[in-house]
Amino acid sequence: MEREHNLVPEDVLWKRFLYRVIYRADTKLGKLFDVILLSLILISTLIIMLESVPAYDKKLHLFFIVFEWIISMFFTVEYIMRIAIVKNKRSYIFSFFGIIDFLALVPFYLSFFFPITKYFLIFRMLRMLRIFRIFNLMDFMNDGYLIVRALKNSSRKIYIFLLFLIIFSVIVGSLMFMVEGGRPGFETIPQSIYWAVVTVTTVGYGDVSPITPMGKFFAIILMLAGYSIIAVPTGIVTAEMRNKRQNLEKVCDRCGNEDIDDDARYCKQCGKKLA
Repeated sequence: MEREHNLVPEDVLWKRFLYRVIYRADTKLGKLFDVILLSLILISTLIIMLESVPAYDKKLHLFFIVFEWIISMFFTVEYIMRIAIVKNKRSYIFSFFGIIDFLALVPFYLSFFFPITKYFLIFRMLRMLRIFRIFNLMDFMNDGYLIVRALKNSSRKIYIFLLFLIIFSVIVGSLMFMVEGGRPGFETIPQSIYWAVVTVTTVGYGDVSPITPMGKFFAIILMLAGYSIIAVPTGIVTAEMRNKRQNLEKVCDRCGNEDIDDDARYCKQCGKKLA
């Protein structure tokens, strides 16, 4: 999953040793390092969560601070070492995991100036994605990539659907403003649009509800429509995932190429006509 960013020079033995420990999970030391890394991520996340609870923070504030410093220093040294031991440093820094590693550190140093930003350290949980590489669960990540590609390919349809939903909510909210005649919760059109969005998405906070018979009738229509509306993006993504999975199963009989485009009639590698 995590791309290798060019091996270090052969004559730099200590860098090669650290490379095997930090970047490779197929060795005992490498797996141990990654397990320790994941454990610290979980501990750091737990500390952040407990810090937000006044009762725990009051009793264990110093403990939380010390541990957060120790863990953050470990992550800082680890990040610097990851950069130092690879030849193509830019490749790692701007890679998916490189960006996540950086984002896991920034909130700690920003908290010196803006204390509230320390809670952004929860982003360290993203580093848990390495668990797929550590425990050889790459098939799960392939399924994850399939979902991401399906979402990307269906994004235009979803954008159009969201635009329709916005227009629909604005119209219904404006009608409810007129029907309810400025009653509590419907004093303005923006407030009425808020009610429409909450209702059509079937969230139903219950903080605002219509009083007039006509308003209740509109609410019934909107609630029934909400179930149908929610099914639309689900159907779009599901259909795209099914198409993608079928395309992944296409293989050229002559050369074995699996990289087949959706509308391809010939193999891009050997030129054989596809079935």
